[in-house]
Amino acid sequence: MNELTKRQGWLVNRLDVWLFGGMLIWISILEVQPVNWKEFFMHVGISAIIQIPALVFSWNRMRWLQQLTSKQYLLYWLLCYGVCLPLVTALCIVLRPGERPVGSFVTGAICCISLELVLSARIYYQQRGRHVGWVNKISLDKAVLVSLLLIAVTLSAMAVSSMDNPRYHTKEQLLIGYEFDLYKIITRPGTFFSFIAQFMFMYLCGYLLYYINSRFLVGKVLKQKGIVFYVMSVFAAMAFLYPMLGQLLALLPINKLLGGIFSGNPFLLENAFGGLAVIFLTLPVVLALQWAKQNNRIVSLEKEKTRAELDLLKQQLDPHFFFNTLNNLYALSLQQSKQTPESILQLSELMRYVIYKGNEATVPIREEIKYINDYMQLQQIRLKMQLDLQFTRNIGNEAQPVAPMLLIVFIENAFKHGIEPADGPAFLHVQLTCTDRQLYFSCENSFEPGTTGNTGIGLDNLQKRLALLYPDRHVLKTAVKNHTFKAEMQLDLS
Repeated sequence: MNELTKRQGWLVNRLDVWLFGGMLIWISILEVQPVNWKEFFMHVGISAIIQIPALVFSWNRMRWLQQLTSKQYLLYWLLCYGVCLPLVTALCIVLRPGERPVGSFVTGAICCISLELVLSARIYYQQRGRHVGWVNKISLDKAVLVSLLLIAVTLSAMAVSSMDNPRYHTKEQLLIGYEFDLYKIITRPGTFFSFIAQFMFMYLCGYLLYYINSRFLVGKVLKQKGIVFYVMSVFAAMAFLYPMLGQLLALLPINKLLGGIFSGNPFLLENAFGGLAVIFLTLPVVLALQWAKQNNRIVSLEKEKTRAELDLLKQQLDPHFFFNTLNNLYALSLQQSKQTPESILQLSELMRYVIYKGNEATVPIREEIKYINDYMQLQQIRLKMQLDLQFTRNIGNEAQPVAPMLLIVFIENAFKHGIEPADGPAFLHVQLTCTDRQLYFSCENSFEPGTTGNTGIGLDNLQKRLALLYPDRHVLKTAVKNHTFKAEMQLDLS
């Protein structure tokens, strides 16, 4: 395991433990409701004892995923959450440390398993490159609406559960206590759903202010008119909205039941201050969203520009290749060589690769090697001089994806500017080494004096393509020494 993978695994493990730690604190506060720090730390410690199997598993999760088989990992998971966690929970219930309620132990165990199922599902989809489509499509606006609905349902359930309880329900008003009585909720469905609708309406009034601020005041006024006009527009919008919203909220039946939280006077400045608070408190979120949208547009434009540049470079490269190969075929036809039909077939295979595979983002390295071999064989047919051709390769994974039409540039350049003009024996030595993380390619060929300054458009286009496809992840070197031209390329494939 390399150092980067270790650091990533360490971070993921700590984040999982962090989530479990936050959950046990919430359980201690909500289930036990401690009144001082001593009682708080005591119940947090008890919750931590229950979560020991979960914490151990989360701490070692990434290491086990890498070292164990799927069956072994599943066995460890079942041992932690199916055996150890229930046993520890049962032991705590029997011992009852600190006279803690039995329900809090069960709640802690259920929450542990629920959180673990969520984390396991996330890892499952990440490992398989899958995404939960409907989750990814949820925008912030929709997420806020769903959250408001959940809050409205929760408050409605607590309000119905608090009814007819002398601690919360008097003739004057109903106080919403931390209560959850399933029997009352089931037997009073009309009241329950009425409370949901009214609470949701209250939150939608605030959401309306957020929506106007996001889509109009910030999106239009602040962007086009500036901060001063924006502030004045906020106060103008509030002058139109707050009396009407205040009146609607005061007419809600639940308002009277809760003791008149909204005044019957819709023109009270308190209502305006509440609306202004919603707008200005959500302003940083709105500005962050606007910045994110603008940044996404910039990134999208840059990708489109990069794609257009790559397409242009391919259009420059392909005619160059066709020109060279057609020249080769023409030379064979003039010689009336018996190899002409075979050469035409090879040329069609090469063109098919250029047309179809050349337009793909990546191809397996084995297909690029076959293309190079076919090209060199076609070139050798028409050469009159003796050619010392060596192609050594060491491939760790033949399915390793690489960008197409990169390696052939060196071979084309060697034949066009080094081997073809040669009057005597020539040589071409090619070396290719490819692993899962790195590719090394070198091409060394002889050349005739006077041709070193003309390397064609191939290498120039290659430099530009590498800058677009492998930015800061490539090295390209060329050197001339003793009538030998050598080009080396190294790619970081990790």
